[in-house]
Amino acid sequence: MKFLHTMLRIKNLDDSLRFYTEILGLKEISRRSHSTGRYTLIFLATETDSKEKSYPMIELTYNWDTEDYQSGRNFGHIAFEVDNIYSFCDMLMQKGIVIHRPPRDGAMAFIKSPDNISIELLQKGEALGTQLPWCDMQNIGSW
Repeated sequence: MKFLHTMLRIKNLDDSLRFYTEILGLKEISRRSHSTGRYTLIFLATETDSKEKSYPMIELTYNWDTEDYQSGRNFGHIAFEVDNIYSFCDMLMQKGIVIHRPPRDGAMAFIKSPDNISIELLQKGEALGTQLPWCDMQNIGSW
């Protein structure tokens, strides 16, 4: 068995694509629209993963008809590994993204997508040493 993808239902195609591609840096691998089913599927992967034969992906499912998913239908979170959690979180804040759980420990942070889906950011390798202002920052809302 191998991991293939995680499907996330989204409310706004443009907002979600901007978030996952322009802010997080994922690449669109494929897109399929199904007029009879009234939905569009967009598969995304990291730049590193997109060069491999087999890679885990995120499948964004955009249903053309409006539906309230109530926090992604109880979906937990997705996780990404980053080279430097402090610089990555700083870049996100500069782009207007709220860090709901700051990387106080140099190892983990949480943000949310435009559809209120929690995204965990994990430091690659060992945790970085604690740094200001991160170690003094409090949680914001839920994560």
